[in-house]
Amino acid sequence: MRDLSRLDLEEIAAALEDQTDYEHRWLINPQTGETVFWTTDGGIDGYTPVDPDDLNLVAIDPLPSYVWYQDMADFAERISDAVAGRRLARAIQGKGAFRRFKNELHEEYPHLLSAWYAFRGVRAKRRAVEWLVDNSLVDDETGERFVAEHRDPDVP
Repeated sequence: MRDLSRLDLEEIAAALEDQTDYEHRWLINPQTGETVFWTTDGGIDGYTPVDPDDLNLVAIDPLPSYVWYQDMADFAERISDAVAGRRLARAIQGKGAFRRFKNELHEEYPHLLSAWYAFRGVRAKRRAVEWLVDNSLVDDETGERFVAEHRDPDVP
């Protein structure tokens, strides 16, 4: 089992969030914990095409977008400024929710950006650890301890 301090949880979280396309994948080496980026035309070294199934690596498949959407909804719900909360909640209704939420924060509530990034970052790292546990790369006890020690930060 891997030691969490030797794993790049931010990179694993970014891979879990990557919804861009299927021409690339993030993979993790179960022995070293190193993450690599694979593309259809350049493999993992950028030059040599290779089938990812032929590698002894574990694919980090992205989580559904509704998982990340819930972070925006929870953040908007917890803000003490009722007007800001309503506007952010309204921004995430329908298509384009992620872009509208980001724009609303940057344009109308820049003072909330650091709180948003902290909130989102903690949740992303917890998801990375949960993914590691689910894929037997970290033991349950380590994962549970991490999740317990990394609760959602307070929202202003």
